[in-house]
Amino acid sequence: MNERKKQTLDVAGLATRRGIGLPMLTLLIMTSMIACSKDAENITAGGTTSTTATTGSSVLIDSTTTYASTPEGSTVTAANADDLLANSTFSSTVTIGFGSTITITNPMAAKGVTITEANGDVTINSTASEVAYVLTGTTTNGSVKVYSDKKFKLTLNGVNITNNDGPAINIQSGKRAFLILADNTTNSLTDGTTYTASGTEDMKGTLFSEGQLIFSGTGSLTVKGNNKHAIASDDYIRLISGTIIITSAASDGIHTKDAFIADGGTATMTTLGDGIQCDEGYVVINNGTFTINVVDKGLSASYDTDTTIDPYMTINGGTITINSSAGEGIESKSILTINGGTITAKAKDDGINAGTFIYINGGIIYAYSTSNDGIDSNGKITVTGGKVVSVGSTAPEEGFDCDRNTFKITGGFMVGIGGATSSPTASVSTQPSVILGAGTANQLINIQSSDGAEVLTFLIPRSYATMLFSSPKLKSTQSYKVYTGGSVSNGTNLNGLYTSGTYMLGTQSSTFTTNGMVTKVGGSNGPG
Repeated sequence: MNERKKQTLDVAGLATRRGIGLPMLTLLIMTSMIACSKDAENITAGGTTSTTATTGSSVLIDSTTTYASTPEGSTVTAANADDLLANSTFSSTVTIGFGSTITITNPMAAKGVTITEANGDVTINSTASEVAYVLTGTTTNGSVKVYSDKKFKLTLNGVNITNNDGPAINIQSGKRAFLILADNTTNSLTDGTTYTASGTEDMKGTLFSEGQLIFSGTGSLTVKGNNKHAIASDDYIRLISGTIIITSAASDGIHTKDAFIADGGTATMTTLGDGIQCDEGYVVINNGTFTINVVDKGLSASYDTDTTIDPYMTINGGTITINSSAGEGIESKSILTINGGTITAKAKDDGINAGTFIYINGGIIYAYSTSNDGIDSNGKITVTGGKVVSVGSTAPEEGFDCDRNTFKITGGFMVGIGGATSSPTASVSTQPSVILGAGTANQLINIQSSDGAEVLTFLIPRSYATMLFSSPKLKSTQSYKVYTGGSVSNGTNLNGLYTSGTYMLGTQSSTFTTNGMVTKVGGSNGPG
């Protein structure tokens, strides 16, 4: 039975038992019911119901309301069965051991594999198929160069190579190289600050390959790039597993021509150039953990002069943390699609930028720019899901910037602050948004409905002139109160966005009523 109905039915009996008049007891119960009615507010979004409690001086932060509409943009994973080691056979093994002397075991000497050594530099020439090479030991002035007509496997099994006048490993083969970081091993590669030329051969980094580089295994590889890039390929690089640590690079940490793809693994890098740069193709991140500290761009898909190339970027998952002191955090010269993952992109230039379109369908995203836009599309923006905090600089820079193009919001949880904001396009959006005025750094802002349901609790990371906020918690034609200051107890936050806890009310600063799909209360609209 409904609790309130049960209370009403029991009024007469309770009055008799307590020896008080029925009118007086009814008044007491009604007062109690009115007080209790403040304790709950149901928020329904996409079929999800949550309960928010308020006592008049505090409000429970809603931690359950989520909503994502139909995703848009790319779903590509760049899967390729040929990149799986299990789909290749390597029936012969050649070993090269560095030390005071170099030990070479080559059972393929009469079958197409020739190995020579001069002054610590080992050169492999192979016309044979199904050959695996294993490198071990330490050299302080040596290298490995590979010429191969066929794909091959190269295992780093506790090897440490320093080459004073060139790459540590130089693969002059356009075939696929499976580079295995042997389980439970640590490996290191260091190149020279200057390279001795070898005819017209291209040499771009400490670990260089003309063909595809496919990393796997559970060991680790530490790379130092003194001349240019740390790891480079004139084809594509795929990271399936393993740990890569780039301690320094004169230019890029990982540089590819055609593509960079990650299915797992861990990569940490500090560079004077870009972090992961694909200069003539695309980037796909399916999984993996990336910590990128750079001067220029953190993660980039680009093109030089060939406009037929589509330098798109798709992020399906993983954890990406970027700090750039001069460039952009994440950049696609074409379409950027974020379907999932945890992304933190802090940069001097745009935190996240795309040339034609940004789709956000999921993930936890924090974009922060010290002097430009938090999230900037030179074309359109569509948000269907995810939790996004975007921090731009002062005017005219914006939290969300898409110039004069369509800005569509159909789901997700978004907070964007800066000097201004592009305004969502009401005619194509299905989730309400509000544009608010200025806020002060290190201060809490709280928005709740007029009857006490928490909508936003956010710790402001820097002072701003304009905030854009959109959430499934916002409802059309409803009144809201805005509080500043106060405190949060037992709270959990994502980049300042509180997802749980109790907000102790500060000072009510304003009210507003949503009057359409986009409500403007204050702040400045950018050119969008």
